[in-house]
Amino acid sequence: MVLEGNPEVGSPRTSDLQHLENQGSCVLSSPGEDAQPGEEPIKYGELIVLGCCEEGGEETEAQRGEVTGPRAHSCYNGCLASGDKGRRRSRLALSRRPHANGVKPDVMHHISTPLVSKALSNRGQHSISYTLSRSHSVIVEYTHDSDTDMFQIGRSTENMIDFVVTDTPPGGGAAEGPSAQSTISRYACRILCDRRPPYTSRIYAAGFDASSNIFLGVENESNVLQDGSLIDLCGATLLWRTPAGLLRAPTLKQLEAQRQEANAARPQCPVGLSTLAFPSPARGRTAPDKQQPWVYVRCGHVHGYHGWGCRRERGPQERECPLCRLVGPYVPLWLGQEAGLCLDPGPPSHAFAPCGHVCSEKTARYWAQTPLPHGTHAFHAACPFCGAWLTGEHGCVRLIFQGPLD
Repeated sequence: MVLEGNPEVGSPRTSDLQHLENQGSCVLSSPGEDAQPGEEPIKYGELIVLGCCEEGGEETEAQRGEVTGPRAHSCYNGCLASGDKGRRRSRLALSRRPHANGVKPDVMHHISTPLVSKALSNRGQHSISYTLSRSHSVIVEYTHDSDTDMFQIGRSTENMIDFVVTDTPPGGGAAEGPSAQSTISRYACRILCDRRPPYTSRIYAAGFDASSNIFLGVENESNVLQDGSLIDLCGATLLWRTPAGLLRAPTLKQLEAQRQEANAARPQCPVGLSTLAFPSPARGRTAPDKQQPWVYVRCGHVHGYHGWGCRRERGPQERECPLCRLVGPYVPLWLGQEAGLCLDPGPPSHAFAPCGHVCSEKTARYWAQTPLPHGTHAFHAACPFCGAWLTGEHGCVRLIFQGPLD
């Protein structure tokens, strides 16, 4: 359920998302009871949905069996495909609630398993049932805890759910039609966070119901969230970031400054000699722009779009780089816009393969070395911005731009 954050970047399974603070979570951002007028509310951390792409936009020649690039996608790269609305969004800032709504253990009952459903029939009583065997269960009744905040995550849109999460199709693909079944529980997990420093947050995995009852088979060995913890909801993966961790990440203003700086360098297509430029995020992502940079993901050479070099025998997106002759996918470059997924404010120098999302070297290498949950039994490194499975030896490539000839 929870994959712990790692202490440093530089080798496989390590992370610069350091364990600086164990922060709590609050799904709805509202002033706490200690906040003074004009003061920022206490922020426990943020939950970020790792990427998913849903195909959209106009069909290109590639989808009609011809030789151009892939169709544009709308993805979790800073926003849900349908837009962030209410409790259903790609990222939530979690702040202290105005009033505590946490719970804590009160009374424990040992009971025969067949009698559990009868014992849990009181909808006004918050309880958790642990099934130890076919004939033995433990029911723990809970009471109000004024020292913690409780937040609930799941697929359900009932009022008791603070963060509504839907499935992220594996590999960056779209769900297949209306009959596609969700694998995320309607009531997937809860987070309890201390309202006092150091604001420790703990996650509880479960299938809880509308009667506030949780049914568990086993208890987690360690359920304390740390900066960089990954939360597997068996259909979507959430990233937990603390305020301390987010201080090392770039701001949206910094990302925009990097885009403008990259465009100010006037990179050129080494063959067509046209000037390339990353489009503004405000423009949206419907289709590649005429000045959009494209990359050969095997070698990293950046070009403008062109229609030559296609190797039809290898697939519609396979092209031969005119500079080094390596054959591989040829895709448009898109700047990663979800700042919380970045480890540092470094320059956008690397792209994930084969999707073409661009970020700093440290961010690219970290995610390329971090296998993400795939299904219930497998792990696979994926682009954090769109969810596409990474390919190639390193999963990312250093971008090689050509400067202006003048």
